[in-house]
Amino acid sequence: MKKTAVLIPCYNEAKTIEKVVKNYHDVLPDAEIYVYDNNSTDGTAQLAQKAGAIVRHEYRQGKGNVMRSMFRDIDADCYLITDGDDTYPAESAPEMVQMILDGKADMVNGDRLSSTYFEENQRPFHNFGNVMVRGLINHIFSTDVHDIMTGYRAFNRTFIKNFPILSHGFEIETEMTIYAVERNYLIREVPVAYRDRPDGSVSKLNTYSDGFKVLRTIFRLFRDYKPFAFFGVFALILAVCTGLCLIPVLSEYFRTGLVPRFPTLIVGMALGVCALLSFFTGLILEVSAKRQSQTAELLLNFYEELEQRNQQKHDS
Repeated sequence: MKKTAVLIPCYNEAKTIEKVVKNYHDVLPDAEIYVYDNNSTDGTAQLAQKAGAIVRHEYRQGKGNVMRSMFRDIDADCYLITDGDDTYPAESAPEMVQMILDGKADMVNGDRLSSTYFEENQRPFHNFGNVMVRGLINHIFSTDVHDIMTGYRAFNRTFIKNFPILSHGFEIETEMTIYAVERNYLIREVPVAYRDRPDGSVSKLNTYSDGFKVLRTIFRLFRDYKPFAFFGVFALILAVCTGLCLIPVLSEYFRTGLVPRFPTLIVGMALGVCALLSFFTGLILEVSAKRQSQTAELLLNFYEELEQRNQQKHDS
């Protein structure tokens, strides 16, 4: 029988965690439910254990750190990740899990933005941030994912065991989405009826500092996954600035044979050198990124073959 694990990262969710654990027990009775407590001070861990969850602790603060421990520690065929704040409906979990177990997806997103998110969420800057991040990533990475930063997802074992987590905080969702897109994993989305936090439950997401971290993550991953496009933008800007500096100087030189503006000429030449350096840096890194992708694909194939052999030994 295939194993499903429900993973719930938590930090001070005492008001809702019992209800969340019980809801997922009801809809996925055969699943193991893990609550990873991230230094809560309100008794979240005790309440989760009382509700029937397997409680573990991650003492490095931040959702990315919690995810890293979860993915490393737990073995399952399907991993369902949700939040402990009771904003995601447990009723959608069986459909998401079944899509993974049937091999119809590598990652299934609980899509809030195509459902009730904008009506339920009371933080307008969060709404704006979600739309902006979605537009940026879909444009930069040529994809069409509706909800980039959802915390409600299901994964297969292959994705979980091969995903290199670099983020420490809430930007982990953005990182997972971009990784899935760039590594050509099969992504499905299921619209879910998002509901806002109940009264007394406080969001741990800081609109400005965490929003900046998400943008920084997009910037970093754009550089890492598409270096030629990234450095090509700078090369183009520098080339335009070079033209603006040199065209008047050269025009005057061809007309009079004199170069009266040496500082402008020097600046223009320096900008031109920088444009060439940026262009060739992007070109070299693009080749390197392609080779890294090929290596990752070979390692993934090796991992899947090893998993199949282990499964065959287990079955026999």
